[in-house]
Amino acid sequence: MSTRPVKHSVTLKGHRTSISLEPEFWNAFREIARIRNMPLNALTAEIDAARGIDRGLASAIRVYVLEWHRSQ
Repeated sequence: MSTRPVKHSVTLKGHRTSISLEPEFWNAFREIARIRNMPLNALTAEIDAARGIDRGLASAIRVYVLEWHRSQ
């Protein structure tokens, strides 16, 4: 069963931007930030800096969450 994406605002490079992710991804993303002892905005910036120009930020976060959980 799929849930609808939920929009949240983050600060990236000094500007507010909205990201839409499913609640399950938001929960996992927050958990990773907590485990890594990082603010969510800092983790978002890290992912943003590493993503290619062909991948949207929300997609990059989903892939990051998936890869992080696979590596555990």
